[in-house]
Amino acid sequence: MIILGIETSCDETAASLVSAGKTGLKALSNAVSSQVKLHSKWGGVVPNLAAREHLKDIIPVLKMAFAEAGKTPREIDLIAVTQGPGLIPALLIGADAARILSYVWKKPLLGIHHIEGHIYANFIGVNSKFKIQNSDIKFPILCLVVSGGHTQLVLMKKHLNYKIIGQTLDDAAGEAFDKVARILGLGYPGGPAISRLAAKWKSQIRNSKSQTNPKSKILNTKYQIPDIKFPRPMINSNNLNFSFSGLKTAVLYKVKELRKINKNILDTKYQILNTICYEFQQA
Repeated sequence: MIILGIETSCDETAASLVSAGKTGLKALSNAVSSQVKLHSKWGGVVPNLAAREHLKDIIPVLKMAFAEAGKTPREIDLIAVTQGPGLIPALLIGADAARILSYVWKKPLLGIHHIEGHIYANFIGVNSKFKIQNSDIKFPILCLVVSGGHTQLVLMKKHLNYKIIGQTLDDAAGEAFDKVARILGLGYPGGPAISRLAAKWKSQIRNSKSQTNPKSKILNTKYQIPDIKFPRPMINSNNLNFSFSGLKTAVLYKVKELRKINKNILDTKYQILNTICYEFQQA
């Protein structure tokens, strides 16, 4: 069986052809059109703008997916499309495209739950065949989902059986990264920028010759910079939930405090920005 998958839940237009058979699952193509440049000026994804881009990109992306797989519409057996959760205007473009193609090509259509798709993506990949993993995996399985606006712990006692045993009470991890990046003036998307600067901080610590206080040389400016520690929300709670809004607020307050010392404290020459990114990422 060959399946065409369509995804437009957020800011990427994507299509893939997947072969499913006795030997397992194999991705034949993976075509993606990103909208990062479009949304970066706004510091986050704007749903209506995302929908317009999906409308513009959906046909070219589908053509790319078929070309990469070396297949034609006549050869596919099923169309699958993300039906939610996600940004409603964006989801509608993919769902409408899938419905039209299903009608025109006379192919069955299957709506897929976005988070369920993330979970089952772990059964596909290099050296990973669904049939083999299906027999090797011992249930129950604990699934950590960290995707865009979602941060969840999902317990699976068997295939297609899910129970959410923990989730964020406010911001998702990805949202926290984007909002903190905005506070720090790092642009969108926030995750890669923060991770890059956090890695620089670790490298500075590793290369420092000071054994007693390796931070002292790095923070050697004419201003006294305090050690930066951010809270670990929910770590002592009696449940498996997450919370990131307090962490985001702690970064905001720390930045305001440091700017009272020096309004340009986040300039790269002071290297305090790397410290904040590292401590935030650790938290």
